[in-house]
This record gives sequence, structure tokens and C-alpha cells, in this order.
Amino acid sequence: MSQNKTNDLIAAYAAKRPESLKWYARAQETLAGGVGHDLRHFVPVPLYITHGRGGRKWDVDGNEYIDFLMGNGSLILGHADDEITEAIREAAADGTHFGNDHPRHIEWAELVQKIVPSAERVRFVNSGTEATHLALRLARAFTGRTKILRFEGHFHGWHDGVIHGFQPPFDADGSLGVPAHIRGDHVTIPDGNLDLVDITLNKQSDIAAAILEPSGASWGRVPISTEFLQGLRNITRRHGVLLIFDEIVTGFRFAPGGAQQLHDVTPDLSCFAKILAGGLPGGAVVGIAEVMKLFDLTGDPHHDRHQRVTHQGTFNGSPLSAAAGIVALNRIASGQPIETANAVTVYLREQWDAVLEKHGIAGYVYGPSSTFHIYFETDVEQIKNASRRSDLHTTDAGRLKGMPGSLIQHYQRLLRHHGVDNMSSTGGVLSAAHTHEDIDEATVAFEKTVVALRDEGLIATIDG
Repeated sequence: MSQNKTNDLIAAYAAKRPESLKWYARAQETLAGGVGHDLRHFVPVPLYITHGRGGRKWDVDGNEYIDFLMGNGSLILGHADDEITEAIREAAADGTHFGNDHPRHIEWAELVQKIVPSAERVRFVNSGTEATHLALRLARAFTGRTKILRFEGHFHGWHDGVIHGFQPPFDADGSLGVPAHIRGDHVTIPDGNLDLVDITLNKQSDIAAAILEPSGASWGRVPISTEFLQGLRNITRRHGVLLIFDEIVTGFRFAPGGAQQLHDVTPDLSCFAKILAGGLPGGAVVGIAEVMKLFDLTGDPHHDRHQRVTHQGTFNGSPLSAAAGIVALNRIASGQPIETANAVTVYLREQWDAVLEKHGIAGYVYGPSSTFHIYFETDVEQIKNASRRSDLHTTDAGRLKGMPGSLIQHYQRLLRHHGVDNMSSTGGVLSAAHTHEDIDEATVAFEKTVVALRDEGLIATIDG
């Protein structure tokens, strides 16, 4: 790759964002790390968005983006949906926070219970990380066991118990500041191999639960089969191990009832966030009543102090989040927004894969439901042994999550320079508000990006 070309692009990118550079200078003096989320860090400057509408958003410099980040996957109805924004306004007029339960809280929970197969009871939290953290506590409390079975590459948030194991190398520490003994309570293996799951559970008698993303690792970047999910359900049940579906991304996106409805596999516990709250902060743990009754307060002092799962949270079931969530789930329950988003995503995957085919790029476009991922093969031996692009298809987490960081950063910078923002790595999510016009424009940007990556030697063609 030519460093001069990279420097030229960075300079051109920055030149279009003078106001963003000013905000970034202020952020570096105030925000720890300079950004509010690790994935928002960007060279030469993060995005500072002022507003969004439908499938698009605009930054402080007036640059327009076709948006495939969509609020980190939370906006299946699009930016600034009229019905959701009106519901938030009405709720805010009643009061933004009470510190008590309220009618919208119950109505929201009833909708989740109606839509999600495993939701015999619902407990609201404030984020996906809180949801997985609480689900693991529940599983340990219910089974009396300590360890958790996890799968390489699957992401479950940033709390201590799950911060490792989701990015290569999977056996490395996930963050500074996490006590070494915590990893001893987690057993991490590759997914896709039911025999290995059975062997592991036979050897490890202290496993309380198995947790995974039912899309496959990192919202489908590493695909997983229905057969594996069904087999995992049978094996965990046989071993008395709870099955936890992390449906933070898949919930209300893959089907109204999430991936569990799509694949007809009912877990013991499920974690939700993102779409659940209609674009506002909010999450939930749902599950079978036998497990969820561990939250019950009976009035007996010994039971309530020593024999239940403790859980607080100032903003659990927030009135504004509940109002937005009620609108979103009522619309999603029909399945129509999901069908619309799925259809436009099929169009995107077809158009973008046609670009790769046109230029003979060693890679492919894939993804379930209204998500997409692009895999660029960078291993010379893999490319040499492939006679066509389909020969590169893989479910190896190390390969799919191991593309060079320099490639991913340059891919993202080129796409943004041409007016497209994605979610993470090389993939994104769509909404029911995206149009074929959005995809056509984004395809032009994608082709410019791919050609530049090829010309700079960051990606290869299938014939070398």
C-alpha cells in the first residue's frame, strides 16, 4: 500500500470536516479516550452527527451518509421515526423518570412476553452488557454451578466475565484491569462442533450455562447453523446446563421473536437490547418462570436476603424507553418491518457481491436477515488454492475475524469518504427505512472503495 495515497486520503477526509476537527479537539480535553465507545475512534477524526432521517444521517460539517450503523443496530424503523419520536415527546411531558414502576413499564413487558417464545417473565435493564451480566448471575444461582461455556468470537458485552474470547487471538486477555481468576470460570471452545460441546460438558461438571449469539459470532460475521442451535439445545438440556441466547442484535430483527423464533429453538434465558427500546437505552433478560422466580421477594427476611438474585438499577424500565419500545414492538410484531429490511438487504448483498465478481476480488458478501458482512481473503495460500470466489467461503472464526486491521481501517475510511457509514469491521445493518436508491448510491461508493483497496494492494484478485 502506498503511504502517500493513505496520507492523501486522510488529508482529503479531514479537509471536508473542519467543524468535526474542532469538536474532536474539545473531546480530547474532556472525554477519557477522546470518544464514548471504542468503535467510535477514527483516524483522522470521529464522526459528530447532528441528525438522521430514515436510512441517512448528517454530520456537523453537513456531510451526508447512507447509514448502515443505524444506532449500533437499534433502529430497524430508521432514524427519527415519526411515531416513536411522538411517543417519546408524550412520555416526557408526563415525567422523564419516577423511580417507580409505571403503566408503560408493564405494557412493554407484556409485549415482550407476547412476542418472544422464551419470555415467560421479563426483567428490564439498561443495556446489552447489563443483560448478559445478569443472565450469567441467574444461571449460576439457579444451577449452583460456577462456570460458563462460551464460544470463540461471540461477543457479549464489556463486563469482566465476557471481555475476553471474542477477538483473535481468542486465548488472549480482553482488557487490562480484569482479575486473572475470572477467566478460570469460563470455558471457551469453537462453535459448530456438537461432539466437542458434549465432550466439554462431560468433562466439566461445574458448568452452569452455555451462552452464544444465535446468529453466529459477532452478529453473524461467523455463521452458525440451525442444526447446531437445535443440537446445542438438546445437549445442554441433557446435562442440566442452562442455554442462554444473546439476542442483543438478533432480537426483533431476525424475526419478531428473534433468532429463537426463526430457528425454532427455545433457550432458558435470553438477553435483549437495541431494537427492544426503539432506539433509546434499554435491555432485558427474559426466560422461563422457573429460573426467573429467583428475583421474587417473598417478605421472608432470610429468603429475601440470602435465597434470591439481587438486582437494582435506577433507570430499569425507563418511561421514555418504554414508550419508544412499545411503539417499536407493536410495529415489529406484524413482521412487516423485518420483511422490508430483509428484502432491501438482499438487494444490497446482491449488488455488492456483483461488484466483487466484476473486479475478480478474492472475497464475498454474506449475512443473515437484515445484516451484511464482507470478507476479503488476504491469505496468499487460500487465494492460490481457490479457482473461484465460492472456494473462499469459510466458517473459521480466526479467518473471518482476523482480517488485517490496516485493511479494515482503510476500508471504513474510504467508505465514509464516499458517504457510507457501516457498523463494525466490514459489515452493517439495514432498516425498513432504507430504499433501493440508498443501496444504489452505496454500491457506487462500495465499488470506488474496492477498486482503491485493490489498486493499493490491500486486497487481491482471485487470479492473483
